[in-house]
Amino acid sequence: MDPRLKKIVDASDNIVFFGGAGVSTESGVPDFRSESGLYHAKQKYGYAPEVMLSHTFYMQHTKEFWKYYKENLIHPEAEPNDAHKALAKLEQMGKLKAIVTQNIDGLHQKAGSKTVYEVHGSVNRNYCEKCHKFYDLDYVMDENNCRDGIPYCSCGGRVKPDVVLYEESLDEAQITGAVNAISNADVLIIGGTSLVVYPAAGFINYFRGSHLVLINKSETSYDDRADLVIHDSIGKVMKMD
Repeated sequence: MDPRLKKIVDASDNIVFFGGAGVSTESGVPDFRSESGLYHAKQKYGYAPEVMLSHTFYMQHTKEFWKYYKENLIHPEAEPNDAHKALAKLEQMGKLKAIVTQNIDGLHQKAGSKTVYEVHGSVNRNYCEKCHKFYDLDYVMDENNCRDGIPYCSCGGRVKPDVVLYEESLDEAQITGAVNAISNADVLIIGGTSLVVYPAAGFINYFRGSHLVLINKSETSYDDRADLVIHDSIGKVMKMD
């Protein structure tokens, strides 16, 4: 772990981590918002990712939605990287109280983290729009449970991913948990996010603690508010021996 960060971590037992896409890209999960992700989506599917991942597109072009979703947002081969592992270890040590993530890949839980607020949902949860029964990722990926690429429930209802699409509101329980954790934290470590995606980026305004740490490869508009800014790979910065 970066010695400057380690000094702050060693002195606190009330840390919260808030992370974005940059945490998962080091595990091989591409950021669909990147220039290459945008180019790929328009070239192959004819639409921008923000269009295909919108509530309207899901309702009007369900088959095309599921095709893009399955081909681009599901990465079962991805494994937790050094950042995920370090956070899980800090939680086990009693130092980290919660993780707030914008990612939907479930890698924090795969690394062993328990208290994770997934503000944009998770690809590992899917539910029937009719009877509200929940299904795991394997179910929706199994073509035997699909018609024309669209998964259906045993009751006949259509199954939808439990992820927050554009035009949809965030889950109240996840937001409340995230805000409470950040509000009560002594140290807030923000990593792998440019802090431009709202409303999640607004979480930083709830922090009232003593140390704000920003770890991101590029600059953010909040760098001048942080006590420690590190422009480097989050896995490299957080790696624990």
